[in-house]
Formats: sequence, structure tokens, C-alpha cells
Amino acid sequence: MTTATRYDLSDDEGREAALSAAVGAVRRGQLVVLPTDTVYGIGVDAFDADGVQRLLDAKGRGRDMPPPVLISTATTLDALAGERPGWVAGLTERYWPGPLTLVCRQQPSLRWDLGETRGTVAVRMPDDQDALDLLGRTGPLAVSSANLSGQPAATTAEEAEQMLGEHVEVVLDGGPSRGGVSSTIVDCTAEAPRVLREGAISREELREVLAGLGATLEDAPGA
Repeated sequence: MTTATRYDLSDDEGREAALSAAVGAVRRGQLVVLPTDTVYGIGVDAFDADGVQRLLDAKGRGRDMPPPVLISTATTLDALAGERPGWVAGLTERYWPGPLTLVCRQQPSLRWDLGETRGTVAVRMPDDQDALDLLGRTGPLAVSSANLSGQPAATTAEEAEQMLGEHVEVVLDGGPSRGGVSSTIVDCTAEAPRVLREGAISREELREVLAGLGATLEDAPGA
């Protein structure tokens, strides 16, 4: 069990120390809380299988709910995801950085264990400079919303620390979340795109954007 240290990212003098502390924690396989453009996240090195399991345990989640992976540049998607339909590039150009998570077939050469992914990986590039600066130093992080399973996602560092503080080493406080709504998740593993979770980007908006990219949004069962 760890004791979290919270760092204020609004303090220019302390921001570098905060990011350095978070990078050090990630390299040691520890969990960190970080701000994103949607809600606060709890993250760990995506290639640290033990760390990913600690993340799932902290949230009270099973391996059947693997965490998404956050990246700092859109080009990193090429290293993580395998062959993709042409409209995926259009979505990343339009919405990254931003609140859109894409579920793709993972590169078969990857040696990681995010849980029961069935050969897929959920990837997002957040529109938050603090998160991007951290990701630029650590590489891809497995990041899930900073909350206990079944509880509302944390929109402040304080909320995240109250729920998960005993499990994390560093809490990066970037102030209240600007978005407050989780990302929209799109399944990109088939020729027809499908919304798995409607979030900050509406299904209707995606339908229009995808039509312009020559794709038709498939309705999910029960949608």
C-alpha cells in the first residue's frame, strides 16, 4: 500500500517537480492519478503487466474490463494498432487530441497484458497539456477513469484521491476537469464503425463525420 503525494500543476515552479515525480512513479511500476480533458484518470505503464493488474485491483475491476491506453502523439497509434479501415485516420485527424477512444486490433508483436482484450486495444490521445507532457515522457500509459468500479468518475484530484489515494503514489492536480464527461468509444475492428459508449461526442455527430469519410455508423445492439 502506498501513500499518495498530491502535486499542484497550476504552480509553474512546482510543475516540473510534479511531472518528474509522476514519471519516476511510473518507471517504478506505481500508479498515478492524472488530469485529462474528460475526467481524472488512474494510470500505469501500459507494458507493466503487474502494474496493470494493480490498477484493476485498485478500481475493483476484473480482467474482463481492460483499461484503455493513452498516447501523446497520433502517430503512436501505428505502433500499437494493426491494420485499420481507412476512416480511422479521418477520425484521428478530426478528434485527436480529444475525447474519442478507438478500439483497434492490436499489433500482434506487442508483448503486454492489459487483461482480456481479445486481441484489441483501446487508444486515445487526450486534449490536456499536462497529460500529454507526462505521456511524452513515459510513453503509453494504461489509464482508466479514477474511481472505484460503480462509482462516478472523479472530476477533481481530491475526488480521485479520496477513492484511490491509498493505491497511488502520485496525484497530479490540474484543477476541475474541463470536460467532466467520459470519452466516446468507437469500435474500429470491422469495416463498419460502431459506437460502444456514447460520451463527449454524440452518436449523431459521429454519424455525420463518418458519412463524410465514406463510412456508415453501425447501430450497436440495443442502441
